[in-house]
Parts: sequence; structure tokens; C-alpha cells
Amino acid sequence: MFNKMAAHYQSTDKLGFVLANDYRLLQVMSRFGLSLGFGEKTIASVCRQCNVDTDTFLAIINYVKDGAENKPQRVERVNVASVLKYLKRTHAYFLNYLFSSIRFHLLNAIDCSVKNEIAFLVLKFYDEYVEEVRKHMEYEETTVYTYVQKLLDGETVQIENTHLISRHHEAIECKLGELKNLFMQYYPQTEDNDKLNAVIISIYQAEEDLSIHCLVEDNIFVPAVKRLERQVKTRQPEVDVAEESQSTKSEETLSEREKEIVACVAKGLSNKEIADTLFLSVNTVTTHRRNIARKLHIHSAAGITIYAIVNKLVSLSDVNL
Repeated sequence: MFNKMAAHYQSTDKLGFVLANDYRLLQVMSRFGLSLGFGEKTIASVCRQCNVDTDTFLAIINYVKDGAENKPQRVERVNVASVLKYLKRTHAYFLNYLFSSIRFHLLNAIDCSVKNEIAFLVLKFYDEYVEEVRKHMEYEETTVYTYVQKLLDGETVQIENTHLISRHHEAIECKLGELKNLFMQYYPQTEDNDKLNAVIISIYQAEEDLSIHCLVEDNIFVPAVKRLERQVKTRQPEVDVAEESQSTKSEETLSEREKEIVACVAKGLSNKEIADTLFLSVNTVTTHRRNIARKLHIHSAAGITIYAIVNKLVSLSDVNL
């Protein structure tokens, strides 16, 4: 058995051996346009046959194998055009297949009848999340990827801050985890939970897949693009933006004022309306909402509404569904 943490895959390894050791690499292979039925061929042979850059393929499968926890290898040898195709296919997989598949099974697993408002709000939360991811990926496609394609085509373009795209990733990653947690903490259980458990497992897998996709963009694609920029543009001072990683986990309970604000959010009030109702400034309401999101690890109005209903901060008649 291949020790996942002991070594990296090499071009001389058989592709079948690689897939047998980590099923997640099947998706990587597919996103590079490689098909099944490769027999006993090596990675180098299959990549050459399918016109895929071997170094790029190895960089990504080794990064995924390590769970994107270690520094990616071979980044200096990565082919930008190959990574770009891989990322576009990944977007297509999420938007055209995975999210709709999860929603289909979600509808089969939860009760969306009028009597189960929690199920309705969970579905609403999911739809809002998918729309947010769609907008983010469309932004990358139309702005970042288009810019990179122009660089590859040799066009003279103004250098963009592609290394800043990681700032958009944190929100879309954490919200899928929120959906999973909403199910486990607040969704009423039934006698037959097999369908719901299967959906939750698929959400776990989607969360991991999306997280690794974002890390590939941040730690393989962006450095490769920066190298390409240096090759095709006149040198400009590079600014390395270091993202501060703050862990602000807190198990504090909500204050009475925060509970009042949660109830107002669940009722559909805007920050201005909440401020007027509670005789606060808008800035104070905004600060309270940040603290509420930090304490509950919930960042959407739909998620806050579910929390408020389950914890009896509002009645169902107060919520505008």
C-alpha cells in the first residue's frame, strides 16, 4: 500500500495504482480530461497521450493527496494554460452537476411541507449559498481567467492583483460547513434518517472538494500566474499580501441585546430598522451582528432565522417566509 505521507507520486507511477490509493484523484483526472481505460500505463504515458502537461498533473494530484496541507511541489514547473483548463472544468463540475445533485437529494431527504418551516429555511439557505458560489465563480471566469488568458495570448494588459482572489474564498467555504452544522444541530430527526445522512455526507465531500479547489487556486494557480506576469510584462514591484489568520473561536453565549438583534434579523428587519427599533446607532447594530456571527458561526440571515426559531427567540408567525 502506498504511504500517502511518505512520498510523492512520480511520472513513472502507474495511473491505476494512483487512483487505487486515493479515490479523490479520480475527479482530478477527469478535470484534466483524462478518461478511464488506461490499462497499465504510467502517468507520463497517459498525460502524453491526452496532451496534458505532466508536471502540472503531478503538482495537483500530490497537493490533493496531501489534503492541501503541505506546500505544493513543482509549482515552478506548472503550466498556466493547463491549470486554467483544470480550474474551468472544476467550476463546470460544481455548477452544472454537483450543486444540482445535492439539491435533488436534499429535496428527497427533507420535508418541505408548510408545517416544516425549518426545512424550507434550510433549502433557502442552500439556494442562497449556491447562488453566492455561482457569482464568485462567474467573477473568476469573466475577470481573473479572462485576464490570464490574455497573458497567455501575449496581449498587453494591465497587471491585476490575481493573488487577492483568496479573499473571496473564505466566505464560500465556511457557509457550506454552516449548512452541514445547521442540519446536525437544529434539523428535527425522523425515524428514517438514511437519506438525510447521505446528503450530509455528500455535503462533507463537497466541502472538502471546494476547499481543495480554492487552495489549488491560491497556492498553485496564483504563483504560476505571477511568474507568467514577470515573463510577459515589464517588471513591476510585487506586493505580497499576507492574509492574517485569526482564530476567534468563542463559546460565549449571546447577550440579551444580541438575542434581541437575532430576533429582529429573523423578522426580516434591516440594520437601520433594527437600530430604530432598539434605539441604537447603525454602527452599534453592525458591531453586534459581527459578534453574533462570530459566536454562532452563522453568517447568513437564513441561518440566523433558523437559530432564532429553534431557540424560541421568535415564533413562526413572526418570520416572513
